[in-house]
Amino acid sequence: MITKRQQEYLSSLAASDKVRVLFVCLGNICRSPAADGIMNAVVAAHGASHRWVIDSAGTGGWHVGQLPDKRMRIHARRRGYELDHICRQVKTADFERFDLIIAMDADNERNLRRMAPSPEDEEKIFCMADFIRCASRYDYIPDPYYEGAEGFELVLDLLESACEGLYASLSE
Repeated sequence: MITKRQQEYLSSLAASDKVRVLFVCLGNICRSPAADGIMNAVVAAHGASHRWVIDSAGTGGWHVGQLPDKRMRIHARRRGYELDHICRQVKTADFERFDLIIAMDADNERNLRRMAPSPEDEEKIFCMADFIRCASRYDYIPDPYYEGAEGFELVLDLLESACEGLYASLSE
């Protein structure tokens, strides 16, 4: 749930010329690159690509240099998203480069809060599920890595809703 303070921060970003957002999951091979691809499609559909800088990263470094998980790329492609992001790990410098750092689940959020160089940087951290607009029982974006096709489809459903919600939050 977005707090009043977070809403005020989002409102201040809505008035800015550029919005720089970093999506973060554990390995940067499923959820965060999917959010990156979906968010790019959302802003393009609204004619706002010039205003957004979108990237993704992982808290862990196991998959640095790789493409996203093949299963996620297949499921995303069926919906019209090409996930060609090269996986990378979150760096401390990302807190300076990005206005919003959006965690896919509570573990990623805790890791990001530990990494934040200052209290001001910590205020940039949000949870992706807080932007979900469809009816959902999820307060996080579940990791589909050990799931079947249904897990990837669920994550894409949740991310589509959340990316639209994020866009709306910064465009109102």
